Amino acid sequence: MQKRLLTTIIDKWKLQLEKKPQWTENSVRLGAIARKKGMTALWDEWGARQPCTVLQLEDVQVVQIVENKKFVKPHLVSVQIGCSNKTKNISRPLLGHFKTAGVPPKWKLCDFHVTADAVLPVGSEIKAAHFVPGQYIDLQAPSTGKGFAGVMKRWGFKGMPASHGTSKTHRSAGSTGQNQSPGRVFKGKKMAGRMGGNNVTVSSKVLKIDNELNLIYVKGAVPGHKEQFVRIRDAVKKQGAACFPQDYLPPPFPTIAPENLESLPRELIAKSGGIDPFLAKES
Repeated sequence: MQKRLLTTIIDKWKLQLEKKPQWTENSVRLGAIARKKGMTALWDEWGARQPCTVLQLEDVQVVQIVENKKFVKPHLVSVQIGCSNKTKNISRPLLGHFKTAGVPPKWKLCDFHVTADAVLPVGSEIKAAHFVPGQYIDLQAPSTGKGFAGVMKRWGFKGMPASHGTSKTHRSAGSTGQNQSPGRVFKGKKMAGRMGGNNVTVSSKVLKIDNELNLIYVKGAVPGHKEQFVRIRDAVKKQGAACFPQDYLPPPFPTIAPENLESLPRELIAKSGGIDPFLAKES
C-alpha cells in the first residue's frame, strides 16, 4: 500500500514536469547543496580583481517529496535534496530510505520549501546551470569553530585599561551585573564562551559557472572550512525578477533541461556593467 502511494506521488510530479510549468514572480525554485572547494580570484571586463569562493555540486538529486508537512506554509511543498554519493558506513534505515527513492546513498540531506510548480520528480539531478551568472543567492553553512574565546575576540569588547592599576585583567569583560536590584545577571549577557560552529547565512552573487566541472564561483567569502557542505538558494531579500539579471529572465524552471544543458558553453561569466572603476578614480 505504501509503495503504491509512493508511486502515485512520483507519477504526479512527473506528469507536472511534462506539462512544462512556467516561472512566475511568485515561484520559489529549488536550492542545492554544494561543497566548498576554496577561494580564488577572477578579473572582470574592467580588469578589477574579484575575490570569490568555488563551490562544487556533486551528484545533487531529489530524494523525497513531502506534501502538507508540519511547520511548512500551506502553499509550499517540502523537497529533500541529497548531495555526494556515499559508499560505506550507512545505517539500515537510511539505506531503506534511499532504496525507496531509487537514488544512491548520499552524504548530506537538506529540505527546501518550494512552490508546487517548482517541484522536481524524485531522482532528478540538479546541475550548476540551475543557477545563472549575475543572480543573487543566499548561502548557509556552519561557521568555522574557534573554540573557547574571550569577550574581546567573541564580541569585540574594548577590554580593560592597559595600565593605571589594572592587574591581569586587561582582556576581561568587567562588571556583568548592576546592584542589589535586580541582584542577578540578565539572560543573554555577552560573555566568554564557545565561538563559531553555528549556522551562518550570507548573501552573495554568482560570478561564474563551469558547466563541465559543475562549479559555481560566488563573490566573496563563504562560511565554513574547505570541503564544508553549503546550502544554496535564490536570494530571499530579492524576490522575483530582482534576483536575476535581465539576460537570464525567466531563469531555468523548474531546473535546466538536459537538452538545453548540452548546448551551453562550458563557462558562463557574469558582466559587471557600469563604468570603468579605474577611469572613475582618475577623474
